Amino acid sequence: MYILVRDDLPLGFAMVAVAHASLAGYLRFQDTPEVKAWLAGPFFKTVCRVNAKEFENAKLVEDHVVLTESALDNCEVAIVFKPREEWPKMFRFLKLYKEMKEVPAAAV
Repeated sequence: MYILVRDDLPLGFAMVAVAHASLAGYLRFQDTPEVKAWLAGPFFKTVCRVNAKEFENAKLVEDHVVLTESALDNCEVAIVFKPREEWPKMFRFLKLYKEMKEVPAAAV
């Protein structure tokens, strides 16, 4: 399962969007053979941070759910894709979502 989050979203909203996207993707596609295999198998979830152009291009890929955030005037904030065996080529070039700040040594 891929979850794409807009790169202009504050971290707190991004965290909520990813949680909602994971559940929304499962609920939308739970009865499909792909999700049943995913649940029984690897259960991987990949979260990527995307710009506006990448987000719009991703919406052209079938079997997805777009999430909006009411606190941001119903702005589209994330998109989740049904698990599948083969992913479109564009997914190989997306950047993983990583926090940019260093973690203080005391927190580790």
